[in-house]
Amino acid sequence: MSRKGENIYKRKDGRWEGRYIYSYDKNGHAKYRSVYAHSYTEVKTKLSQIDKKEFVTSCLPHNPILQNICGEWLSTVKFKNKQSTYCKYSNVCNNHILPALGYYPINKITTYQIEVFISELTQKDLSAKSIKDIFGVVKRIFQYAESCSYQIICNLSVISVNNEYKEMRVFSLQEQKCFVNYLLKDMDLCKLGIYICLFTGIRIGELCALTLNDIDFENKTISINKTMQRIQTPDTETKTSIIITKPKSRSSARIIPLPEFLIEMLCEHCNKNEKAAFLLSGSSEKYVEPRYMQYFFAKCVSECGIEKANFHCLRHTFATRCVEAGFEIKSLSEILGHSSVNITLNRYVHSSMDLKRENMKKIVQY
Repeated sequence: MSRKGENIYKRKDGRWEGRYIYSYDKNGHAKYRSVYAHSYTEVKTKLSQIDKKEFVTSCLPHNPILQNICGEWLSTVKFKNKQSTYCKYSNVCNNHILPALGYYPINKITTYQIEVFISELTQKDLSAKSIKDIFGVVKRIFQYAESCSYQIICNLSVISVNNEYKEMRVFSLQEQKCFVNYLLKDMDLCKLGIYICLFTGIRIGELCALTLNDIDFENKTISINKTMQRIQTPDTETKTSIIITKPKSRSSARIIPLPEFLIEMLCEHCNKNEKAAFLLSGSSEKYVEPRYMQYFFAKCVSECGIEKANFHCLRHTFATRCVEAGFEIKSLSEILGHSSVNITLNRYVHSSMDLKRENMKKIVQY
C-alpha cells in the first residue's frame, strides 16, 4: 500500500507505477520518468535501485521558485488522493499560497516570511480552520521540496496556528420539539431527509447520496458508503460539478441501526421497490444536491421561528441528545463515523445547562 510522500500509485490497468524526477527544464519544471511492476513492493524496489538523489541534485535549477515546486507537488498528489481533496489543495495553492509566495525561490523563503503570510491570512475573513488548512498545505509543499533535495532554510515546526474555539449551534429541547412538529406537518422527501439527519447524525453529503438500496428495511439499518459534494472544476463550462465518492474517511463508512419510528416513517414515504432511487428525490435519474438542502433547511428553520442554524447543527444536536440520554460514547462515536471517541467528546458533545444541573444534584455532602 502506497504511503504519503511517495510518488507510487496503482493504475487503472492494475499495474503499479512509480515516478521520479530525473531532470529539470530551463524554467525549473521537473521532468519525470516512471517504473512499472505488478505490485507496490516491486515498484518500491525498482525505485530504490535508482540513484535519483545524486542525479537530481546535480541538475537542480539554481533558484527554483515556489510556484514550480507547488505545481510538481500537485501533480504527485493528484494520483493519490480523491478528486475533491486534489481540488481543495489546488484552490488553496492558487487562491492563497501562490499569490503571496509563488515567485520566491524555495531556498530563500524564511521562517519570518511564512509567519507574516499566516499573520496576513488572519486579517482576512477566514476561519481559524481555513488558516490551519492553508498552513497544512504549505507544510506539505515544503516537505515535498525537501524530499527532492531542495535546500530549505525556514523552520515550519516553530510556527503555530491558534485554534479559535467556536461554540457550535445545538437545538434546545424546546426548539427541537418545535422543529420536529414542523417537519411532520406536510412531510415530503426533503423534510424526511432532515428528519433522518436529526435522529441519526449523518452528514449532508451522506444524506444526498443516500439511495433506497442503502436502507435495509428488514434488519432496520442504514448503510453509509458514499457522499455527494460539489467541487470546483475550472476547466469546465459550469466551473463546478457534482460528484459522488466514498465517504470522507475509512471510519465514515458505517452501518447505523434505525429506531422503529424512523423505519415506519421511511415505509410510509418511500417506494421500497425503487432500490436505485435517491432517497431525497424518489428517482434514480434525479438527485438533490447539498447546496439545495442547505437552502431548504434554512427556510424550514426560518418558518419555525427559531434561531438561525446551519445544516450541521442537526449532527451536533443528535450527538448532544444521545449523551443526555446516557448513550455509550464508543457506540455514538461509531454511529457518527468518527475515528476516535476524542473527536466525539471534544467537538460534538455539548452539555446543556439542564444536564449540568442534573449532574450537580448527584453531588453528595459528607
